[in-house]
Amino acid sequence: MKKAVRTDFKRILVTAALPYANGDLHLGHLAGAYLPADIYVRYQRLKGRDVLFLCGSDEHGVPIMVTADKEKTSPQAVVDRYHLRNKTAFEAFGMSFDNYSRTSLPLHHETSQEFFRLFHRQGLLREKKEQQLYCEKEKMFLADRYVEGICPNCKSDQARGDQCENCGTWLSQTSLIEPKCKICGTAPVIRETSHWYFPLGDFQSRLEAYVGERDKRDGWKENVLRYCESWFKEGLQDRAVTRDLTWGVKVPVEGYESKVLYVWFDAVLGYITSGKEWAAAQGTRDRWKDYWLSDDTKYVAFIGKDNVVFHCIVFPAMLMAWNDASISRYVLPENVPANEFLNFEGQKFSKSRGWGIDLKDFLACFPADPLRYTLAVNLPEYRDSDFYLKDFQARTNNELADIFGNFVNRTLAFAERQFANRVPQPGHLTDRDRAMLETLRIAPEKVGHHYERYEFRDGLFETMDLARAANKYFNDSEPWKTAKDAPQACATTINICLQIARSLAILFHPVTPGISEKLWRILNIEEHITRAGWDSAGRQHLGVNRPLNKAEILVKKIEHEEIQKVVKSLENNMASTEVKNSSGPTPTNVIKLDDFKKIDLRVAKVLSAERVPKSEKLIKIQIEIGSERRQIVAGIGEHYQPADLVNKLIVVVANLEPAKLMGVESQGMLLAAHGDGKLAIVTLSSEVESGSAVR
Repeated sequence: MKKAVRTDFKRILVTAALPYANGDLHLGHLAGAYLPADIYVRYQRLKGRDVLFLCGSDEHGVPIMVTADKEKTSPQAVVDRYHLRNKTAFEAFGMSFDNYSRTSLPLHHETSQEFFRLFHRQGLLREKKEQQLYCEKEKMFLADRYVEGICPNCKSDQARGDQCENCGTWLSQTSLIEPKCKICGTAPVIRETSHWYFPLGDFQSRLEAYVGERDKRDGWKENVLRYCESWFKEGLQDRAVTRDLTWGVKVPVEGYESKVLYVWFDAVLGYITSGKEWAAAQGTRDRWKDYWLSDDTKYVAFIGKDNVVFHCIVFPAMLMAWNDASISRYVLPENVPANEFLNFEGQKFSKSRGWGIDLKDFLACFPADPLRYTLAVNLPEYRDSDFYLKDFQARTNNELADIFGNFVNRTLAFAERQFANRVPQPGHLTDRDRAMLETLRIAPEKVGHHYERYEFRDGLFETMDLARAANKYFNDSEPWKTAKDAPQACATTINICLQIARSLAILFHPVTPGISEKLWRILNIEEHITRAGWDSAGRQHLGVNRPLNKAEILVKKIEHEEIQKVVKSLENNMASTEVKNSSGPTPTNVIKLDDFKKIDLRVAKVLSAERVPKSEKLIKIQIEIGSERRQIVAGIGEHYQPADLVNKLIVVVANLEPAKLMGVESQGMLLAAHGDGKLAIVTLSSEVESGSAVR
C-alpha cells in the first residue's frame, strides 16, 4: 500500500546536493540528485505552489587543496574554475534553480561560524585532545589525504590516512604503517592536537523518532530507511567539527585560529546560505526565513545515496541542536529522496580510467531535452541503473520523436492543410471522442500522483502513455478519410488532438521543458506555460478559431553518425588512458621497486582477434598465457588489423582488475608505445614461451 504524502503546507523548500567544485559534472550526478529535483520543482510550480529551489558549489576540503598543490595554484582558483563550469553546465541542462550559491562566499563563512558559536556557547561541543601526524619539514599537521602508508589490515602500501581503498577499511592516520607526507615524502611525527566534536550520539533517539515520523507522513524510500537503520544499529558517535587545515571556514574560537571547520559541517549549511543570498538578491533580505524558519514549509532534500548520512542524520541533528538553543527554529527535511548510482555503458564512471562523459561534453553534441528524457526513463530510483548511448538514440528517436513528436506533427499538418492553421470547431462527439477526452481528463492526476511520491519514472511513463493513446486515437479516427467524407468529424478529431497537444506540453514540461515551450509557441499561447496550471492539462483550453504558428519539427532524430562521434571520443579517452597507464613513469612520479614488483607482466600469445562491432579503435583479442586463455580489449584498431596480431607474442599486465570497454570484458592490458600519433605494441621473438614472466 502506497504511503500518503504531506499536503498541508503553504510553501515548498527544495535543495539539491551541493556538487563538489573539484571536477566537472557527469551524467551520473544528474541522475542522482539534480534531474529528479528539477522535475519535482517544475511540477510543483505548475501546480501553483510556492517553491524555492536552492543549490550551489561545495568548495572546501582536502581534495581541493590537493588539486591546487598539483596544479601549483590556489584552492580559490580551483573552485572559481569549477564553480563557473558547473553552473554553466547546469544552465545548459535546463536546471531551474532559484539560486546557485557557493560556500567560499563570506556570507557562507558567517553562517557557518554562527552555527559553531551557538553550539560552542551552549556547551554542546566537546573538546578532545588526540594524536595526529605532523610534518616537521612543512610545519603543519597533515590532513588524512596528505598521508599515505601501509594499511594495517591488508598491507597495501597506498592506504590513505582515512581509508584503504584496496580493502575498504576505514582507518585513523596514526594506525598507518610507515606513513609518509604526500607533500614532501618525509616521515611525519606524532603530535598532540585539540579538536571540537559534535555529540551526534546524543541525538540518536530523537533522530530515530524523526525518521520514523517523517516516513509515516511522507513515505521515505526503502533504501534511505535501510541506510539510516544501519547507522542507528551501529550507534552514532561524536564527529570532529574542526580540522588542522588552512583552506576553509576559520574556527571562531580563541586559540583555534589556525584551524578550520570540517567540510561536512559547513557544506550542508550552504543550503541556508543559498537562501540568504537569494533573498538579498530579491531586495527582501529576510525572506529566506519564510522558507527555512516556518512550520508551514515542506522541505525536500534531493541527494545521491552517498550523501544519506549527512542529510538524514547529521544535518537534522545540527538543526535540532540549533532549535534547542534559539528562538528561530529551522525546518527539518520532510523527505530525502536519495537515488542509487547510474552507470555508463555498464560500468561505473571513472576519471582515472577515462570512462564516462561529462555533461558539458555531452551537451556539445546533443540537445539537453533528449538527455533529460533518457535519464528520467532510467533514473536509479530503487537500484543502480545504466545509461547506454544506443538507448539514448533509441529513446529519442522511437519515443520522443516517433510517439510524442509524430503525434504533434501530424496534428499540426492537418490543422494547416485542412483548417487554415486554426483550431477547428468540433462537432458531435462519438464514443471514441468521449473516451479520449476522459483519458485526457484524468492524465494530470495520474502523472501527478507519481510525482508527489518522487516516482518520476512512473510519472513519465504515464505521460508517454497519453501520447501513445493520442496516436491511437488519431489513427482510429482516420482524419485523412473524414477530411473528404465527413469534414465535421475531421474537425472534431483535429480539435481534440490540438487540445491533447497543449496538455502534453504541460505534462512533459517537468522533464523536457525546451520541447514543451517550443510546442507552446507553435500553439500560439501567450500565457507562460508555468502559469497555465498543471490541472488545466485535463481540460480543453484552446479556443475555436485560434490561429496557430507555423509548425516545426518538434524533436529532431539522432543519426548513427552523431552517436559514433561520441563513441570515437570515448575510445580516444580510453586509448590515451591505456597508453598512459602502460607507459613508464615520468621523472616527477617516481615509484619504489616494491611497487613495480606488484605488476605481473607476462608473455601472451595472440590466438585470434576481431574488431568490436560499431567501433573503429577497439579490437577484441583472445590470448594464451601459458595454459590459461583470456580475452583483452585494446584501443589499437587505427594502427593494426586484427589479422596482423594473430600468433604474435605480446606483453600483458596479467593481474589487472577486469574491466568492460563498450560492454566487452577485458581481462588484462597489453603494453604499447605511443608518440607522434603512432602506436606500436610490444612484441617478442618466438624463442620466448607464452606465460613467461617479464622482469
